[in-house]
Amino acid sequence: MPEPSPGAGPGRVLQLQDYETLRPERMLREMRDYWNSIRQGRAVPARADVDPRAIARILDHAFILERIAPGAGRLRLAGRHLIDLMGMEVRGMPVCALIQTSSRGRFSDVLESVFKAPQIAQLSLQAGASYARPQLFAQMLLLPLRSDLGDVTRALGCLVAEGEQGVAPRRFDLVGDTVMPIIEGGQTLAPSPSTIGFAEEAPEFVLRSPGPQRRPAPPPGDRAQGQTPQPPTGTTPEARRASFRVVSDPGPSEDP
Repeated sequence: MPEPSPGAGPGRVLQLQDYETLRPERMLREMRDYWNSIRQGRAVPARADVDPRAIARILDHAFILERIAPGAGRLRLAGRHLIDLMGMEVRGMPVCALIQTSSRGRFSDVLESVFKAPQIAQLSLQAGASYARPQLFAQMLLLPLRSDLGDVTRALGCLVAEGEQGVAPRRFDLVGDTVMPIIEGGQTLAPSPSTIGFAEEAPEFVLRSPGPQRRPAPPPGDRAQGQTPQPPTGTTPEARRASFRVVSDPGPSEDP
């Protein structure tokens, strides 16, 4: 390095981390550290506390979700990385559009546990290789946020995919997930299937024992002879007609 000229001002100190290629693990850790910094002693920070300028280095990989139904979330804001993966503007789209249909059930369960517990979730994703689409591996981090009303219906997220992107859109399979408490040493809520929709709960089915059944009374002629009529048999009309018999009325009896 050349010696500074006499009278020159102090040199500028450069942080090597500002010029280091960011890896997925480091980006997720940076997002989580930022989320912890805006908590300010609270369990869950508010959506209004998120300042995009504070996460400028990872802003392209960041997004904000809004819970719209049990297990369902909509992208309110999304960085350039998500737009490139889908090949379109993703703001306003359901976040499950990034996930393959075979993995959306489990993804919805994990997402709902983030809002319900609340808790932190980290997901491992994989996009299979196909024509003009090389294999991709990705990591997603979901951090709960409170809305302006105070309920936990928002989430700050980060998605980082490694590898050549290929032809958009790219959708991922969920190959692993981990849930973590928001407070060190706290308990977590295991993701479970969510009740989706507005249907009412079905009434409980109770098996009742059948009561006594009454047999129909036989015709008067059969009662007089102590016989029970038999149902007609046969498969054709002629066969059924042949099975009938004529019962004559004996009439009133005469005195001896």
